[in-house]
Amino acid sequence: MVRVADGVEKVLDTILPPAGPGPEGRLAEAMRYVALGSGKRFRPFLVVASADLFGVPEQVSLRVGAAVEMIHAYSLVHDDLPSMDDDAMRRGKPACHVEFGEALAILVGDALLPLAFETLVEPATHPDAAVRGALVSGLAVAAGARGMVGGQVLDLAAEDMDLDAGEIARLERLKTGALIGFCCDAGAILGHAQDAERRALAAYAHDLGLAYQMADDLLDAEGDAATVGKAVHKDAGRGKATFVSALGIEQARAQAARLAQQAAAHLDVFGPRADLLKNVARFVVERGS
Repeated sequence: MVRVADGVEKVLDTILPPAGPGPEGRLAEAMRYVALGSGKRFRPFLVVASADLFGVPEQVSLRVGAAVEMIHAYSLVHDDLPSMDDDAMRRGKPACHVEFGEALAILVGDALLPLAFETLVEPATHPDAAVRGALVSGLAVAAGARGMVGGQVLDLAAEDMDLDAGEIARLERLKTGALIGFCCDAGAILGHAQDAERRALAAYAHDLGLAYQMADDLLDAEGDAATVGKAVHKDAGRGKATFVSALGIEQARAQAARLAQQAAAHLDVFGPRADLLKNVARFVVERGS
């Protein structure tokens, strides 16, 4: 994962505009502040590891991973705003709106979003226009009202609603799972995967996304801010519906482990080539941040 993180960092460094004087330079500085030098690069890793199953050159998959990371970074900037989750810390440092002001933070997200799609449509990402089009379409759905944004709307509403575990799962499949799903599907798109292979990756991503969010909920309930890199114990304080509130800590932990095992099993069709992705499923539920 470290190798991919370093590769994505280098690609992002070339794609993002350079910081400089004046208002535009300040915008570029803020974009680089949120996109460079921090984060696990989990989503780009899924893109690269899925593409590796089909022998896709890494210089191709890294560009797609960088596009996904820009979408993810924009979503975190907007999620942290006072009008949303109102978080002052992100990835162990002040959130973008704390460091640069709320107005510029909104514009940072607004700038990262189209830059991600600009990256995908460039021939440097893939020589086949049909592949580039499929990537753009897939990411647009995953990031929009039928995916991440739709999930965030449900997440905000969850503070005033009593949701059961099934309803929370639907919320998280949109908010977190849709982008994770695209990451795995992107590898299949780049690799011209067979239908059965694409379905296997989709099933893996589905269970992985839910396991990832259950682990996040457990970190909020049990972690400390210094380790996690953001404020914790906020969900319970807000009365927000989460997997922990619906299932309890022990059941949520057990269910996350089961989902990780299921996710790994979906990849048996790939044989030992998928061992790395199977290990990722275990990492997701054992991580400390």
